[in-house]
Amino acid sequence: MKKLFVILLTVAFFGCNDDDSTDDPIFCTEDLRPGLEVTVTDGINGDPITEGVNVVVVDGQYTETLIHIEGTGTFVGAYERVGTYIITATKEGYNDSTTAEPTIVEEDACHVITEKVSVVLQKK
Repeated sequence: MKKLFVILLTVAFFGCNDDDSTDDPIFCTEDLRPGLEVTVTDGINGDPITEGVNVVVVDGQYTETLIHIEGTGTFVGAYERVGTYIITATKEGYNDSTTAEPTIVEEDACHVITEKVSVVLQKK
């Protein structure tokens, strides 16, 4: 009986170590987050423009056309995708606009960190 007690005590002692570091657990959600939120504005009046606007992002060989969210002046994309993006906005009657510097999308423990970018289009 004493042997059984010693075995159980030993198992309990070693089973209760703190190598399971749950002091700061991370709880991630399953929602998708855009890596990029792009707002396109008119260079003269500063108003957001979306009608007929095309926003394309490129990261190396990867290319994506961003989606306009109805009711907003925002185009989103690069969902859960880290990268270094060049952003180009086009619209008929305006000069194309490409970002001068790449936009870097990084991630935290769960999701990408959304980068908000503004692009200005100038009328021809």
